Amino acid sequence: MVQPLSDSAFLTVQEVAGILRVSTMTVYRIIKANELPAVRVGRSFRVAKTDVTTYLAERYTQAG
Repeated sequence: MVQPLSDSAFLTVQEVAGILRVSTMTVYRIIKANELPAVRVGRSFRVAKTDVTTYLAERYTQAG
């Protein structure tokens, strides 16, 4: 089920980088590769928190 945008919490690229523990340039590369959906607001990007969770869940692998 798609959540209305007004109910979504949006994060800055810097906040996403902190969650993923990568650089902001890496987040920009992920967005540019269309692996992580983002909304452009002026000259900056915003990423829905649910999209970050989905991105992580899709890439989760069990070590061992």
